[in-house]
Amino acid sequence: MYYIGVDVGTGSARAGVFDREGQLLGAVSHPIRMWREKALHVEQSSDDIWAAVTSCIRQAVSEAGVRADEIAGIGFDATCSMVVLDREGKPLAVNAQGENQRNIIVWMDHRATPQARRINDTKASVLDYVGGRISPEMQTPKLLWLAEELPETFARAAHFLDLTDFLTWRATGSLWRSTCTVTCKWTYLAHEDRWDPYYFRQIGLGQLADEDFVRIGHEICPPGTAIPGGLSEKAAQELGLKPGTAVAMGLIDAHAGALGTLGAQGLDGSLDQRLAYVFGTSACTLNVGEEPAFVPGVWGPYHSALIPGLWLSEGGQSAAGAAIDHLVRQHGLAGEAEAKAKAEGKSLTAWFDERAGALLQSESFGEIVGGLHVVAEFLGNRAPFADPDARAIVAGLDMAQDERSLVRLYLAGVASIGYGLRQIVETLRAKGADLTQVVVSGGAGKSPLVRQVLADATGLSIATCSSPEPVLLGSAMAAAVAAGTQPDLATAMKTLSRVAEAAKPNEAQSALHDRRYAAFVSLQEMGRSLRDNAA
Repeated sequence: MYYIGVDVGTGSARAGVFDREGQLLGAVSHPIRMWREKALHVEQSSDDIWAAVTSCIRQAVSEAGVRADEIAGIGFDATCSMVVLDREGKPLAVNAQGENQRNIIVWMDHRATPQARRINDTKASVLDYVGGRISPEMQTPKLLWLAEELPETFARAAHFLDLTDFLTWRATGSLWRSTCTVTCKWTYLAHEDRWDPYYFRQIGLGQLADEDFVRIGHEICPPGTAIPGGLSEKAAQELGLKPGTAVAMGLIDAHAGALGTLGAQGLDGSLDQRLAYVFGTSACTLNVGEEPAFVPGVWGPYHSALIPGLWLSEGGQSAAGAAIDHLVRQHGLAGEAEAKAKAEGKSLTAWFDERAGALLQSESFGEIVGGLHVVAEFLGNRAPFADPDARAIVAGLDMAQDERSLVRLYLAGVASIGYGLRQIVETLRAKGADLTQVVVSGGAGKSPLVRQVLADATGLSIATCSSPEPVLLGSAMAAAVAAGTQPDLATAMKTLSRVAEAAKPNEAQSALHDRRYAAFVSLQEMGRSLRDNAA
């Protein structure tokens, strides 16, 4: 028997086929379209995404060389973007232009920042379960924006779904929602098995409460739960699979990455001593425990949102890989470097790693980076400050425009991401978390050089797992549970994932990174002070 994991990220949809040991047999990626026609607005199309998913699954099954009747289950994960559908299940526009094709407000869209501020001003009790402050990346601010700015769309909408729940709906016809999505992004109180009607009335979305929340989720089930009936006839035909194939309740993409890594055989310590770090366009940190931890600026605690019965805390960085990419593209030689990388058949990250690795053979990190300091918060600070208005700072920049200065900027940017991770770890530790190892996944974490810089910047071991696609593996684990071949997610995590290697922090560099981390924190504080004084 085999399992399919499907991951819809910010820029692409991917599908992978895994065997019962967690080995990847075939994986395919397909780009998805994005619209940015207005500042802070980022939109996608659910039809475009489903077409990409169907293409990926068909190709991945073909590449794996397995038959449709050998696929035991399928699991989905996706970004925490919001999909809007009408009563017929057709897309509804989330834009003033009335473009129904553009019916998804993408996770990174910050149009609802004013609504998020107003919600936070209420001091509603449910905010205790999102780190004390709701983010414009979450769904209730976006729902409030729709109700206020596009009331006709809001009135016509029959279903507001997290993107993962849209995928399971397309696959099965079921409107069940995942505990993962609605607890982490929609303010569902999973520890009490309920929505809070007072909160929705308090913030101006009382209509949803009056309707008994039917438009945002009436049946809530944990990740890995088998959806009754499995794959529908229509979806099976589209995907090239058998009707009735088990379909699992899904996960947010970062959470699938945590499933695929946190329980890996060979990791240090116990499950609650590990921090999953899903490092891609943005970055997400996830750790679990038996007791709830209320940490200001860290989302959660969320009950059963990742593993049934355990509490989840979720931090992260709104821009991580995207921040480094944006940073280096400000340099005058960025275009030339990209052309060189292309000519050498490398990604730009691989090109940087090669150049930076060569410099580090003869010079220390401190000698290369010198007095250059970066706070790469181009899209705000997700954790631990829950500050969407924070912005990037670069200090110590000179006028050099040679290759060395470009690589220097890259290394300082990667270290900045590491210091942001360190700040999240220290905040969690201050609230009692005993974190001893970070397990990284995501495209940006595949680089050995990046992992070493992260280890040095945080002072922690940065492990990686053997699967080349741990996010897809996490969704395949959910599929295995839904198919009944794994008894539960905790067992699947230990059975299907294995550690590959771990980068240990260089003790000779620890004092340098302590000083640079202190500078990072000082620059953050200065940035907030300058912004407050200028307002």
